[in-house]
Amino acid sequence: MNREPMDIMFIDDEKDYLEVLLKRLERRNIRACAVNSGVEGLNHLRRAPKDIVVLDVCMPGMDGLTTLRQIKRENPLSEVILLTGHACVKAARQGMDEGAFDYLMKPVEIDDLIYRLEDAYDKVQLMKHRG
Repeated sequence: MNREPMDIMFIDDEKDYLEVLLKRLERRNIRACAVNSGVEGLNHLRRAPKDIVVLDVCMPGMDGLTTLRQIKRENPLSEVILLTGHACVKAARQGMDEGAFDYLMKPVEIDDLIYRLEDAYDKVQLMKHRG
């Protein structure tokens, strides 16, 4: 089955972490863009909606749960995968109740991330084709 490439955006305030993650994905022919705050992410999504948003739960300013709620309100077809550290697991579970597709613990194993991205993308494609 031939399908379009995944359209992914990462929202995380840890710039070095993002840089490494994006390079690792690119080596596997998965391209993604990244921004460093919830506000920046929402502004970007308003201009160019994405299939999947990988969102850090614990960020300064607009936190991940607030960002998640706004993404789901404005882009209901976008799937959101939360990234969390040990201190924010409770918030990640709350995010699942509020519409997140899944959550992963930092530092994320690249194969786990790719598996979750593909799973989320399959759901996005299913929803798009249902109309």
